Amino acid sequence: MALRVPQSAGPQLFKEGYKNLQGLEEVIFRNIQATKEMSEITRTSFGPNGRNKMVVNHLEKLFVTNDAATIIRELEVVHPAAQLLVMASQQQEAEAGDGTNYVIILASELLQRAEPLLRMGLHPSEIARGYELALAAALAGLETLAVDRVERWTDRDELLKAIRTAVASKQYGQEAVLGALVAEAVVTAMPRDHTRFNVDNVRVVKVLGGGLAQSKVVHGMVFPRSPETMCHRAQFAKVAVFACPVDMGQTETKGTVLLHNASEMLDYTKGEEAQMERAVRELHDAGVKVVVCGSGIGDLAIHYLNRLDMIAVKCPSKFELRRLCRVVGANPLARFGVPMAEEMGYCDELRTDEIGGDRVTIIRQWTDAELAASAQAEARPAFADRIQRSPLVTVVLRGATLNALDDAERAVDDGVNVVKSLTKDARLVPGACATEMELGRLVQEAAERTAGLNQHAMKAFGQAMEVFARTLGDNAGVDSTALVAKLIAAHHSAGGDGLAGPTVGIDIDCEHEPRLLDAVQARILDPLAVKQWAMRYAAQAALTVLQVDQIVMAKTAGGPKLPKQQGHWDDQD
Repeated sequence: MALRVPQSAGPQLFKEGYKNLQGLEEVIFRNIQATKEMSEITRTSFGPNGRNKMVVNHLEKLFVTNDAATIIRELEVVHPAAQLLVMASQQQEAEAGDGTNYVIILASELLQRAEPLLRMGLHPSEIARGYELALAAALAGLETLAVDRVERWTDRDELLKAIRTAVASKQYGQEAVLGALVAEAVVTAMPRDHTRFNVDNVRVVKVLGGGLAQSKVVHGMVFPRSPETMCHRAQFAKVAVFACPVDMGQTETKGTVLLHNASEMLDYTKGEEAQMERAVRELHDAGVKVVVCGSGIGDLAIHYLNRLDMIAVKCPSKFELRRLCRVVGANPLARFGVPMAEEMGYCDELRTDEIGGDRVTIIRQWTDAELAASAQAEARPAFADRIQRSPLVTVVLRGATLNALDDAERAVDDGVNVVKSLTKDARLVPGACATEMELGRLVQEAAERTAGLNQHAMKAFGQAMEVFARTLGDNAGVDSTALVAKLIAAHHSAGGDGLAGPTVGIDIDCEHEPRLLDAVQARILDPLAVKQWAMRYAAQAALTVLQVDQIVMAKTAGGPKLPKQQGHWDDQD
């Protein structure tokens, strides 16, 4: 009797509906194609000449922006390989605050450069080993390219060296206005120990109307609403912060009250009124002048607060409430009552201003210079200096539309986060793609000195660094091939536009012909730490995708998805 040869057990391993993909064509090349499509979405938004994307998310909210972090967050990418690039980009945003598009572009280009090597017969492990050697060579070369550093953290011109470049990539043409705002805000919020700088101490309030040039920096915290009470101004005031409603408690069950005559109706609410009056008077007797509430404030409470000339400010956002507690040095209370001495806060000034027709409330602490110049400084209580407070500052942005204000806010956030990364590593490298082209040259020279198959992957890594110059050229509308050729010649000291050396970059103001400039002389500088982390995350994401050889996908849970009932947002009747 002949022996029966067993069939392959592959299809029987999983339940019905599983997908099992393996091999170069089904897995690696498909993943590379997915990352390429992901990169093509964000590449056209790279640099000062980057175009905007119009994204409508699942909540029908419209975003018009060239910020890659916002684009990929709202796109809801589902392909697993593209998701790896998205996660690397998000980690770059968390670590450095800038360079999200940089990570996606470089990781995708590394994978595209690996595709011909795979078709030639190289194993993914050999390519991964070469990329790791090239990354080490690039990071070592990056250390040698530092041309400047931030020394004085309270000097606006020093900080502007890095802030202008970060802001220009989002709001080209407005970097002078926004850069000055960010620099002033950062200098004000900078603690004595610059390594403890907190980006949460710089917040943004958007007020519709006017233009970007009318934006300003306000020392203190700005609420885009007026107080709930009649009194709108206070100085040297104690502050009580409540996370609960300032109102009478409601019972869990409803009841019915039967009133027989008018006197019973008049007496019905007297107990409630007396209890509220007693609670508000106890706050007043404790010296509290300002009440900040994270929830609602009842009409009865406002009535008694007005009678005692106290101020009530409503702050619906719990995040803003936490910031306010840091500014005034208070603890948010979960119950309505008189806070203890250590739970109270203090502010030097509370006032209501008008910005563009909107009433805003400003809570702030005076600076030492303001205290020295004020004739009322003697009235400041002695305990005010003992309260631990944060030097919070608010950037009030003006603009014609909400989309323009949102984009300006993202540029301000990038500028503040760049300063945060500089507090960890203050070194600056040339911008305008000068650093990338020089690193590409250094990596290719290191590849020439490397024996074996690793040099092919190292050369591919060096060539991948040229993608940034090519992208900037395409977005500027010039011949990117001629631009890259000029840059390569300049960085190999053959000269280009009369320039040569490792600091030669792209002049993005060129109209028809590509032009070069010296990035250091033009004061186009980028933080070294941003590029360092971006290259690490991009290389690791590319290596992770490259070393995947099989994809196993389970059947999606649930029944068939129902078609969307409402029409598309762009449909016309």
